[in-house]
Amino acid sequence: MFNSVLAHLKGGRSPSQPTKRSPLKPGKPIQTNYASNPVPIPDTFLTTPPPDAAPLTISQIDFAASVLPEYAGCHAIVLDNVLSPSECRTLLDLAEASVPGAEENGEDPWRPALVNVGGGYEVLQPEYRNSDRIIWDRQVVVDRLWERCLAAPGLKEKLGVVEQDVVVLAPSRSGRAQRWEFRRLNDRMRFLRYGKGQFFRTHCDAPYREPGKDIKTLFTLHLYLNDSKQTVGDEAELEGGATSFYSGDEKRKMDVDPKAGRVLIFQHRNLYHSGDEVVSGIKYTMRTDIMYEMVPVREDTAVKEAGEEKK
Repeated sequence: MFNSVLAHLKGGRSPSQPTKRSPLKPGKPIQTNYASNPVPIPDTFLTTPPPDAAPLTISQIDFAASVLPEYAGCHAIVLDNVLSPSECRTLLDLAEASVPGAEENGEDPWRPALVNVGGGYEVLQPEYRNSDRIIWDRQVVVDRLWERCLAAPGLKEKLGVVEQDVVVLAPSRSGRAQRWEFRRLNDRMRFLRYGKGQFFRTHCDAPYREPGKDIKTLFTLHLYLNDSKQTVGDEAELEGGATSFYSGDEKRKMDVDPKAGRVLIFQHRNLYHSGDEVVSGIKYTMRTDIMYEMVPVREDTAVKEAGEEKK
């Protein structure tokens, strides 16, 4: 498996030809459910610094000073060197190994990425979303990833609690104050593979709510798993594939380019974005979400805090 992933990262081909499966019919909803192999996770993976580790950095995207001033106040953060290049390759190797039956049957573990239409159904819409995907649920991996992210100065304070923030939170129907506290990363990892000409058209990410609980996602966490020419020059095979934030009329945009180990965190609500078309090479990423739980807010506390903000 590792050699297969490494070949793709270098722009090569898998050493074996995958078994062909029946193609999905575009536009036809299908009921989906995802299972994974019990992949062993090395104790040292993401818990000890690898030899190719580099210092982690953090920067907040300043929309007010950008070509998208209408997004002023929206939250988007870039962390660099959360994972090293070797750790990115290992993570891809583990993700491929998680797909049931793929290795035993000589199949490509990557499946076409579908669009969620609700009720446990998804649909293939290649004119809107055109890429391949692996879905892997593994809490220990995302927990270790989040611990790495928390090494960035100030990140815990920025994202630990969300309250009275109309940019991130939709107004409550009752009009009462809201307080959402960080609980964990979503254990569902969506690994994405984009080849030449593939893309994800403009959209806003939708929140996921845990059934029967006041727990839902508010932020997307996007981990880039290989470099692009835009970030490291001609040594990279990948060109294009930026995550681009767009104006409503799609005439202005701001790019966050792929870089191995880079993490982009941004709010679900109101941030219109795309996965730009890949010009050459292959782009690998992983997407998950940050989950929060709503906690009760005493009315007298909310009134006091609101008064303090006005001072």
